[in-house]
Amino acid sequence: MHLPAFSDKPRRAQAGLGLSATMHGARLRGLPLVAPRRMMGGLCLALCLVAGWCHADLLDFSRNLLAWAEQRWGAGAPSRMLTWQRMVRDAQALVTANRIDAPQLLTRSNDFFNQIPYMTDLRHWGVDDYWATPVESLGSLGADCEDYAVAKYLTLKELGIPVERLRITYVRALRLNEAHMVLAYYPTPGADPLILDNLNPVIRPASQRTDLEPVYSFNDDDLWLPGGLTRKGGSSQVRLWKELQAKLLREQQM
Repeated sequence: MHLPAFSDKPRRAQAGLGLSATMHGARLRGLPLVAPRRMMGGLCLALCLVAGWCHADLLDFSRNLLAWAEQRWGAGAPSRMLTWQRMVRDAQALVTANRIDAPQLLTRSNDFFNQIPYMTDLRHWGVDDYWATPVESLGSLGADCEDYAVAKYLTLKELGIPVERLRITYVRALRLNEAHMVLAYYPTPGADPLILDNLNPVIRPASQRTDLEPVYSFNDDDLWLPGGLTRKGGSSQVRLWKELQAKLLREQQM
């Protein structure tokens, strides 16, 4: 099978690409659908970064991890992982030099991971619902909606975006009539969030994504339920998120 070239500087997504009927989201399990009623806020994207970079373990790939990925998915797997590493390191250097801003970081992460071909969990992993680490998505060269959202979330954390501005968000994709997952970025707590998506690769404010109906969202710290209720530490109750964290730790320990 011919594999597409993978780049740390992917071509920018073009507007008006629409929704693909071949894309399928993760399954929801009986959660009510409640859309937020927020007026569109300012879209000022100020980036809060600590002085200097302390590279996290996420992208410090050991030789054992690279060898494991090559053995499992072939010679191209380590190359794609190192392309991700290079993209992040280059962006970190630009941030340190004050030569890149938050919108550009969002675009880089969104465009980079949207290069991965879409594949359902059942076809890809043989189970109905599986949350892959970025190493698994890049190594196997396949992902579905939650994998794109998770990879973008973890990458933007590496790039210094504060966790409180990011939410992995379950939505209902109305045109497809199925569950889906995106990443939301909030410039300020009450702002109209920007949506990073694989169905529509153009980053737009949530108020312009009338094809999506929010269900719930979470990040490392909190879980936001329908109606705006927040549970501190509630993300630890999301089983697949806990399993993902355990897989990330195992990768870092290889």
